[in-house]
Amino acid sequence: MKHKTNYFLWGLTAFCVIAASLLLWFVLFNFRSLLGAARTLVSILMPFIWGFAIAYLLLPVFNFNMRWMEPRLLAHAKSPGKAKGQIRLFASIITVAEGVLVVGILLSLIMPQLIVSIYSLIELMQSMASYSTNLQQMITDLLQFNPILENNFNQAFDQAVSQLSDFVSRFVLPQLLSLTSGFLSTVTAIKDFLIGMIIVIYVLCSKDLFCAQGKKLVYAFLPVKKANLVVDNLRFTHSVFGGFISGKLLDSLIIGVICFVGLSILDLPYPMLIAVIIGVTNIIPFFGPFIGAIPSALLVLMADFQQPLRCLYFVLFILVLQQFDGNILGPKILGDSTGLSPFWVMFSILVFGGIFGFVGMVVGVPLFAMFYALISGLVSRSLRNKHLSDQTADYFDLGFIDPLTLERKPLPEKQAGKAAEIGKKQT
Repeated sequence: MKHKTNYFLWGLTAFCVIAASLLLWFVLFNFRSLLGAARTLVSILMPFIWGFAIAYLLLPVFNFNMRWMEPRLLAHAKSPGKAKGQIRLFASIITVAEGVLVVGILLSLIMPQLIVSIYSLIELMQSMASYSTNLQQMITDLLQFNPILENNFNQAFDQAVSQLSDFVSRFVLPQLLSLTSGFLSTVTAIKDFLIGMIIVIYVLCSKDLFCAQGKKLVYAFLPVKKANLVVDNLRFTHSVFGGFISGKLLDSLIIGVICFVGLSILDLPYPMLIAVIIGVTNIIPFFGPFIGAIPSALLVLMADFQQPLRCLYFVLFILVLQQFDGNILGPKILGDSTGLSPFWVMFSILVFGGIFGFVGMVVGVPLFAMFYALISGLVSRSLRNKHLSDQTADYFDLGFIDPLTLERKPLPEKQAGKAAEIGKKQT
């Protein structure tokens, strides 16, 4: 009987290996078709993606509205059970209306000045051609005493202008054409967004129902202890991810407003355009300030070549602003919400940004923080089950652990000395 059981397990293992190999072969040789099918599925589900994403962002506002409305309206309700559903629907509609109102006010304040800044920037780019011609003529006049140097300069200048024109024709103009020809995709995105706003109301109304159904499935298919662990991890995930995203959005909004006010006081060009760039890129942890500050400094420099000190003033202002954000505002709003070291923050931004683009750079840190915390919890739990310490500090000078007494033995002095010598040689 025991041999039959072993044969059955071997056969089952062989079947699983063969099935996994066939599945891998199918995926590798049909990758393009599967990728196209995945994109089609994502485009179909895009209204639901919009709906769930916006509902998640509006969840704190919805909870606040419910805490304010529910006790006041239930006190005057004849049937509290029926009134709760109506209050939830009313609160979800009010939440969506508040979100649309805030976005509308921000757009009405930002868009006019943003359009003016973009038009003035386009005019500046158009005047750059005549400016470059005048600059070339001025330098040529200065170099008339040395024909060889003058000839070399003209060749280098013409090559630079040719490369710039090639860059504009190959990269900038196609992007502009794609914007003008992408009207249909814009209409589709607006349609998905509007349908998503309707889905937001349903999601906010039914969020408790969705949570209850999810817990029901978890406890139905998992043992109670594992189900409790899954539910606890999901709560932790929600607290880390939601706290980071909402806090980072608020932090970036405040930084954008401060940037606009500061640029207006300093009388620097394109205050609204640069404030939007700084605010949006500030959402990206670690690299965001550099991504926004470098092109903004170039814009300030291009606006007035004759006053380069204005660009220096802008750089100093951005440095002060980022120090304020990193040392005062950010910790006040976010705290230590991720618990990651700078190395893992940079790692998560590069990896998720390389895979998912801008969205990956924004959500990469909280996602990696969740994975990091979950793996750390599993490691700590496994060590505690073995009656070992789960504190990292206990493993710095560890040589080995006695398998009988579980006593930690330090690294022998000879080995420690050899390790130190190797370290000195490597350095």
